[in-house]
Amino acid sequence: MSRIGKKPIPIGSEIEVKIEDRDVSVKGPRGRLSWALAQGVDIAVENESIHVRRSGDSPALRALHGLTRAELQNIVNGVTKGYEKTLELTGVGYRAQLQGQVLTLNVGFAHPILLDIPSGVEASIEKQVAITIRGIDKRLVTQVAADIRQVRPPDVYKQKGIKYAGEALRKKAGKTGKK
Repeated sequence: MSRIGKKPIPIGSEIEVKIEDRDVSVKGPRGRLSWALAQGVDIAVENESIHVRRSGDSPALRALHGLTRAELQNIVNGVTKGYEKTLELTGVGYRAQLQGQVLTLNVGFAHPILLDIPSGVEASIEKQVAITIRGIDKRLVTQVAADIRQVRPPDVYKQKGIKYAGEALRKKAGKTGKK
């Protein structure tokens, strides 16, 4: 039995779980998210918790068992607390601006980079060098943060670029040249 899959997911009284056909819909104070169940994986809501069960013991079903439980846990956390990622811009002249749902990044290129923020995610900027991404869908929040970071990943030699808050970068020494 999957160690992750067999753990129950606690839900509070403010969470409402609906199961229609193979779709699980979770509604909470921050919104509603849904997940499509794979064949062979079922869920049951008992005693203020969600239990994930599988019909067989094949390797594919064992993997889907843990995956389904982890995704449902992320959905429950998203509709109750939400998710947040913070990115930091490090470099001379690096800054970000937000106009509606369009994020403008000036990160050392000859032109500004324009990124559309998808619906379901909200972005805010503090002091032009810190971008905070918030939302209820963990996959969407982390994907948007990864797309922003990909514009100018941190450089290990110069220590500039876009990095996650709290990300530790190891500075590498450059070439020493001939002696």
